[in-house]
Amino acid sequence: MKRISLSFTILLLLYSISFSQVPVNENNPEITAKEIQDHINYLASDKLEGRFSGSEGENLAAEYIQNEFKNYGLKPFFENSYLQEFPFIAGVELAENNSAIIGFQKEKFNLKLEDEFIPLSFSDNKNLESEVVFAGYGISASDLNYDDYKNIDVKDKIVLVLRHHPEIENPHSKFDQYSDFRFKANTAKEKGAAGIIFFNGFFPNDDEDNFPDLKYDGAPAIKGISAIFVKRDFIESLFKSNKKDLKQIQEKINKNKNPNSFSFENSKAKISTDLNLVEKKARNVAAILEGSDPELKNKYIIIGAHYDHLGYGETGSLYRGKEKQIHNGADDNASGTTGVLELAEKFSSMKDQIKRSIIFIAFSGEELGLLGSNFFVNNSSIPVEKFVTMINMDMIGRMNEENSLTIYGAGTSKIWKDLLNGINSKFNFNISFNDEGFGPSDHSSFYGKQIPVLFFFTGVHTDYHRPSDDAETINSQKQEQVVKFVFETANTILNEDKSPDYVNVPRKDTGGAMRFKV
Repeated sequence: MKRISLSFTILLLLYSISFSQVPVNENNPEITAKEIQDHINYLASDKLEGRFSGSEGENLAAEYIQNEFKNYGLKPFFENSYLQEFPFIAGVELAENNSAIIGFQKEKFNLKLEDEFIPLSFSDNKNLESEVVFAGYGISASDLNYDDYKNIDVKDKIVLVLRHHPEIENPHSKFDQYSDFRFKANTAKEKGAAGIIFFNGFFPNDDEDNFPDLKYDGAPAIKGISAIFVKRDFIESLFKSNKKDLKQIQEKINKNKNPNSFSFENSKAKISTDLNLVEKKARNVAAILEGSDPELKNKYIIIGAHYDHLGYGETGSLYRGKEKQIHNGADDNASGTTGVLELAEKFSSMKDQIKRSIIFIAFSGEELGLLGSNFFVNNSSIPVEKFVTMINMDMIGRMNEENSLTIYGAGTSKIWKDLLNGINSKFNFNISFNDEGFGPSDHSSFYGKQIPVLFFFTGVHTDYHRPSDDAETINSQKQEQVVKFVFETANTILNEDKSPDYVNVPRKDTGGAMRFKV
């Protein structure tokens, strides 16, 4: 009997510990700081491992959002499902046929994969053999009166190129815009090169000879050119075989801003690059609440936010530490997702009082380039012409002491600013309006379909896209007020007989995967 009693006690204890890890919400239809914090505590917990698109953590988040929609009595939007799967490229990986053989003078060296060389993620899959030409930093910039390709012939050859640029110590250098690996590879291709070999030079406060990460950058491979990265000690040997000093040459280029490019004598490289794209599936989560007006219920407003984040920093991370860490994304964007949940709960409790219909949606793939919202607007069962407004919340959990609230899309309808200023008389936020409909979040996908948009945002901070964006940094009291502001805005639009007009605001940024700057 004692053994049975002890076992039962242990099981009961384990159950209580396990249960305590699940957020216990108030089941209160009102928008509250308590529920906001409970949602974020779960969505931004280590258990979800940063909610990277297509990951198990993303699946857990999707299930959580789906269950909340069910609890509010909302109907699934996608036929009989709350979930909409979409395919995407999650990464890039090495395939079987990767090799690099470099010969100079009478010697040949077969480099070891991942030890002495590695292909770059944007490389084409091809085999080539050609002479090697040193092209300095691989920069051709007429506006800077600088051209590493001047007076050298690289047609069908392999160019050897330094990483970074000659003003690396200047954080505001105009050379920086030409220093990206992909940009340099495209330049080499335009000059006629068949391949490009990158390597680390000698740089102040950074003498480590590390490979760049093999990461998919969201763009297709550069057709017609192989790109690899080779360790510096091997490149130094190549220079010495031609009686040249790599460090001195680099220092001279940096000092004079004068290219020092040349062809190596008796040197050839044979390169094979072979990469596979890793395909996965991610999921949008959506529910619908039908309006009560016989005619207006056929017009919809979208209330949305992205729920994906960076996982362990697979893409877009600003973390520079060496240890792999979870990026929990409490503000970006568990906060916005929580806003959608709180508004879904609130509106479902007053469904007989709204005229238009509402689609509540949590997008995945935003961090990879607005993938989920783009897929949604191009594959919606309801024609996008019936969407009268899209309201987006992204990073609404860190309002500062000045109560600053930025609202993008303020110029996408003539009525927005008067409407928002009128509502703000109840809240007294310090509002900054940005007229543009395109920008760094999911509302862009809707504005591209000529739908008026509003995007609510409380500002960037030093935890943005870093592992430190955790639940305890959220100001849930102020987020409660932001979500109530969004509620007042949405409720007004839902019950106006006239739909908001669409205004074409000239586009000033790239939209897509562009992110905020700290």
